[in-house]
Amino acid sequence: MAEWEMRPATEADVEVVAELRAVVLRADLERLGRYDEQRVRQRLRDGFSAANTWVIEVGGGFAGCVALRPAADAHWLEHFYLDPAVQGRGVGGAVLRTLLGRCDRDGLRVRLIVLRGSAAAGLYERHGFTPERDDEVDVVMVREPAAVPAGAAPARRP
Repeated sequence: MAEWEMRPATEADVEVVAELRAVVLRADLERLGRYDEQRVRQRLRDGFSAANTWVIEVGGGFAGCVALRPAADAHWLEHFYLDPAVQGRGVGGAVLRTLLGRCDRDGLRVRLIVLRGSAAAGLYERHGFTPERDDEVDVVMVREPAAVPAGAAPARRP
């Protein structure tokens, strides 16, 4: 597995994240007949919150991002994108295990939205997510918190 780390995002990260989103989602959005070169970037800009987002770095360079947004009955895992050069090297699974471990310690349910037919759904299923509802484009998945051994430390911001 590649060496990786996460750092808190800043507002200055929004454009590099928007560009990565366009690259990562292009094939799935085209398959679904939904790719729009400007819209894919603007949707990220409109929903970007540096306070809830981390930048993933591999070898000291930008490799992706992930957000965990608190909501009333769950936290939403959002904007989880990895550079295609990093995919398949264990980084995504490691990042997901880290975030979900922290959610488990706090007893937090996690939801996410994945594009219908996306290979990413398999990663989420391997980490305990199950489909909750869907439509012609999106699948909402949910993961209930796993039991944490007694005495485990409370979760902190990654």
